[in-house]
Amino acid sequence: MNLLVAIPVYNEHKYVERVLDAVERYCGQILVIDDGSTDGTADILANRRGIRLIRHPHNQGYGQSLIDAFAHADAQNFDWVITMDCDEQHEPERIPDFIQAIQSDQWDIVSGSRYLEPTATDDLPPTDRRRINATITATLNARLGLELTDAFCGFKAHRVSAMRCVNLDQTGYAFPMQLWPAAVRAGLRITEIPVRLIYNDPNRHFGGNLDDPSNRLNHYLSVMEAEIERGRVAIPSCCGCE
Repeated sequence: MNLLVAIPVYNEHKYVERVLDAVERYCGQILVIDDGSTDGTADILANRRGIRLIRHPHNQGYGQSLIDAFAHADAQNFDWVITMDCDEQHEPERIPDFIQAIQSDQWDIVSGSRYLEPTATDDLPPTDRRRINATITATLNARLGLELTDAFCGFKAHRVSAMRCVNLDQTGYAFPMQLWPAAVRAGLRITEIPVRLIYNDPNRHFGGNLDDPSNRLNHYLSVMEAEIERGRVAIPSCCGCE
């Protein structure tokens, strides 16, 4: 199995070297997508050996970083790509758990869930984030027939050949709201595995009007409904998913 770990990065100079050091213990192929960092992260990455690097000249969004990661993995003939964040809220020591699920060859997307098996060591997310995640997860399940427990966890493994079956162009934080309907429409096999719930910085901003929880929830719902509607009018072609 040819495995790539892809890490979107934006202004993570505080964490990036520790995260990369930890990931290297579990996977030798690492792609970092620097989404226009301005805090010195770019200089750290420029001097880092042994990684693949995509640098956006300006901030293009979390979703665009993932879209670029999938395109790179496909072009370089990787079989699977694991995506994870760079703020130490995703534990690299969980990578073997994703690999075990991958090796079962039953799934196309293996999604981490912070709520599947709660533990006493879990952090408590801000109230608005918990409420939005719960609302969106329940809505996705009802609309798409899924059984998700965590709609927003970015710690995932994706079968590269399966990701060719979905047309993704949502560049911002609403990326998962496009991914889930597109994956269901393409018939991808989805499962969750537990990961620890960690919140190092509950005061992080989304930017612009998305910092308002009501605006954020409405935006997510709008993107989800638009993707579901797009699926009704578009006839998916056979993509040869494994």
